[in-house]
Amino acid sequence: MNITIPLLSILASIAVGAASPGPSFVFVTRTAIALSRRDGLAAAFGMGVGGVIYGGLGLFGLQAILAQAEFLYMALKVLGGLYLLWLALGLWRTASKPIVVPKTIEGRPHSLRRSFTLAAVTQLSNPKAAIVYGSIFAAFLPAQAPTWTFAVLLPAIFAVEAGWYTIVAVVFSADRPRALYLRWKSWFDRAAGTVMGALGLRLILGAGKV
Repeated sequence: MNITIPLLSILASIAVGAASPGPSFVFVTRTAIALSRRDGLAAAFGMGVGGVIYGGLGLFGLQAILAQAEFLYMALKVLGGLYLLWLALGLWRTASKPIVVPKTIEGRPHSLRRSFTLAAVTQLSNPKAAIVYGSIFAAFLPAQAPTWTFAVLLPAIFAVEAGWYTIVAVVFSADRPRALYLRWKSWFDRAAGTVMGALGLRLILGAGKV
C-alpha cells in the first residue's frame, strides 16, 4: 500500500486550516509583535502542541464521540468561546496602556512559558478542530494504514502547525511591524480583541450545532 499520497493529502489539508485566519493567528501575531520573537516562537510551539493533541484525539475517534454526545460538544464549545472572550476583554482593558519594547528584547523564562501555555489553550479553545481533524483522517487515511503511519503523522502535524506559526512569529517580530504596533497599539489591540470576541461569540452562539 502506498501511504505517501494519503499522508501528503492529510498534511496539506491541515496546512490550509492552519493558514486560515483565526484566533491562533491573531494570538501568535500579537505575541510576536508586542513581546518578542522568542515569545512568538514559544507561542508557535504551543500551537504545534495543541495541533498534536487534537490530531491524536482525532485519530482515536474523539470526533465520533463528540458527534454523538451533543451536550459534551456544546459544553466544550461554550468553554472555548468564554476563553476567547476572556482574551478579548484583556486586550480591550490594556489597549490604552503604553508598553516599551526594546529592539533587542529577550523573552524571560516565565514569559515564554506563559506564551506557550496560552497559545496551546487558544489552539484547543475550539473543539470543532477535533471534528475537522477526524473528518480529514476519515477522508484520506486508509482503513488498513500501516501502524507506523500514526507514529509519523503526529510529529508531521506538529511540524506543519508549529512551522506555519514560526513563520508568522518571525515575520511579525521584525522591527518594522513592531514599530508600527507600538505607534498604533490601542487600535491594534482593540481590533485583535474584537476579532477574538467575535470568534468567541460565534462559538457560544453556535454551541448547539454539530
